[in-house]
Amino acid sequence: MLRALFTDHPASVGETYVDHFGVATRFGWRLTRGGVACMLHGALPFVFKTAGSDTVRDLHAELVAKRTAARAAQTQMMTVEYVI
Repeated sequence: MLRALFTDHPASVGETYVDHFGVATRFGWRLTRGGVACMLHGALPFVFKTAGSDTVRDLHAELVAKRTAARAAQTQMMTVEYVI
């Protein structure tokens, strides 16, 4: 039961716990870096003009690509072709 708390979600996105920890941590650091850049941009409008939107765009593209690959893999596993 306790193990499922740590493995169900990572498995649902095609990752192990360790894989998911790495991906989520990396995303978190990238979001933090983008957020700091946005705050600095608020105070100093001439710096980091596109850092926030670049971060969001890049992370979104990565998530969409990962979901698309996971769906394709799942669809392929469910599709069985018989050759006689």
